[in-house]
Formats: sequence, structure tokens, C-alpha cells
Amino acid sequence: MKPDPASRRARLPLSLRRRALPWGQQRPTWRDAKPGAIAAAVKRAQARPSGNWYVVGASHHLDGGRPLAQTVAGHEVVVWRDAEGRTVGGPGICPHLGAPLKDSPVTCGRLMCHWHGLALDGTPYAGWSPWPVHDDGVLVWVRLDEVGGEPPLDAPVLPVRPAPAGAVSAVYTGVGTCEPEDVLANRLDPWHGAWFHPYSFVDLTVLDTPRGRPDEEGDGFTVDVSFKVAGRLVVPVRAVFTAPEPRTVVMHITQGEGAGSVVETHATPLGPDERGRPRTAVVEAVVAASDRAGFALVRRAAPVLRPLIRAAAGRLWRDDLAYAERRWQLRSTGRFPG
Repeated sequence: MKPDPASRRARLPLSLRRRALPWGQQRPTWRDAKPGAIAAAVKRAQARPSGNWYVVGASHHLDGGRPLAQTVAGHEVVVWRDAEGRTVGGPGICPHLGAPLKDSPVTCGRLMCHWHGLALDGTPYAGWSPWPVHDDGVLVWVRLDEVGGEPPLDAPVLPVRPAPAGAVSAVYTGVGTCEPEDVLANRLDPWHGAWFHPYSFVDLTVLDTPRGRPDEEGDGFTVDVSFKVAGRLVVPVRAVFTAPEPRTVVMHITQGEGAGSVVETHATPLGPDERGRPRTAVVEAVVAASDRAGFALVRRAAPVLRPLIRAAAGRLWRDDLAYAERRWQLRSTGRFPG
């Protein structure tokens, strides 16, 4: 009896490809990557509730008495930990004379304006009022009801992740000239993986596509793909791409090495640049786990691995942001196909 590929992957995390097919000889995917199907998946994602929550950045930036700052849809945001270790935040403009609070240090849980020493502890003071913030252990979020315009939710819409104690996480951030929907369209196009990123992916096959169901669980792309390690050595997995809310796409590893691991791609609108073009931050969180006994060693090596994970994500996103920027450019000039 022929062994089941999924069970073989479960035993052996690495595979040796019999032969490397030249890039130009792989099967074309353009007929499968139907523009209408991608656009419909983006539209369904945009219709899901977000509760007005936006990703600000990585939780680890709050360690060491530092604030985390970002501009979200033209609003300056600053977040820090108070004296009890709670995550607090609000406008990034000092209410006294408008200093940028992103440049201010945190002392004994208070954000000290570096212009004149006005101290904020996260509660209303001197015309400054806090905004709801949420630290999920990997990412920090802010709720901007004025921007989102939706019924607010008490917490962001989060995907299922591996338990933090048994996982390694890393967060990459990049910025592109595009809108969040262009980032979503990139991630909801799995067909481009092996063509556009041959240095990372091979043997990509889209097994299942959404059938127009509005619920996130039944609205995903299922993909078999191999991650390149070195030469002919690869790690084959099965992954499902879903969009739980309007600015997020999640890749869940469902079979193969690291089953249960996730890669979350969050698109945060920053506001226009000096030429009036939209800017979007891509905040990608990799939360990796494995049930192999040796993964305990991987967790201990997390401080060394995180920069490598961020570098790998950065290489992919240099290409994918070019994809998203090109899409926005064509849309904004009325030249996008379809």
C-alpha cells in the first residue's frame, strides 16, 4: 500500500526532491488565479467585523521601558506599560504644546514628555484621553472608533494560535504605498507563491478555493507547498489561508511539520504620504510550534532565531509589497484589469 503523504510528512519533517524543475517549466497558474475569485475573497473579508481594532506593532517593543508608537489612519498613537504592567495608550500628541510622545521615555509607568516633563499614567489628564488598547502577547492593538465607524468590540478578532509557552514568535513590519485591500489581495492569491518567490516555495498546488461562504471558517484557500531549506531539501506542508477580519489574512499550517503554527498578516492604514498617496504597514506575526521533543531546543534559541525569521519575512515582503503597490497604482489610475 502506498504510504499516505500526510503521515510521511508527520514522521519526516524534511524531504529530498527527486529533481528540481526549472522555474520556467513549472505549471502555469494564471488560469487558476481568477481575478474575480480573488476580488470576491477580499470583498468578503472587508465585510467582516473588526470592532475598529488596528495593529500598532509587536508586544516586545514595550519591554525595557519604551513606548510603542505608530500613525494609524492619520492618528498618532502611543502605547506603553503603566506601573502595574498594564498596556495603556492614546493620542501620540502631548496636550501641552503638541510634542511627539513617541520620543518620550517611560519612567515608573508614566510617559514623560521630553519637552516639558508632563507625565501621563494612562488615565485622562490635562486634555489627554486614553484609547482602548489590547496586548495579545504577540501584537499590540488600538481601537479607533472614530476611524473604523463600526460597532466596537471589546477585543480584536484573533485567530487561534499555538499556546505561547510552547511556541516561538517573531514580528516583521514593512511599509508600502498601497491600501490594506492590496495587501489582502496579495495574501489571498496563493497561486503566485512558487512563481514570484522561487527562493522560498516550490511544488505549490492549490487544493481548494472559497465557495463564496461568508463565514471565515468555510472561506479559505487550501494549499500544498514545500518550503525550501537548501538545495533539494524542502519541508512540505498543507496550509489554509483565511481572512478573519477586514485587515488580516492568516495562514494556518494544518498538516506537516509545525502543524498548528500560524503566520498572521495584518494591514494597518497609516495615512497619506507627502504626495497624498496611501501608506500601509504590513505587520506579520509568525507563531511557530511543533510537537517534536527537539522543539524545546528551538524555543531556547528563540532570541537568535527571531532576527532570522524577520529577515526571511522581509525578503518575501520586499517582493509582495511591490505586488501590492503595483496593484494600487493600477487601481488608482483605472488601469487594473477586470
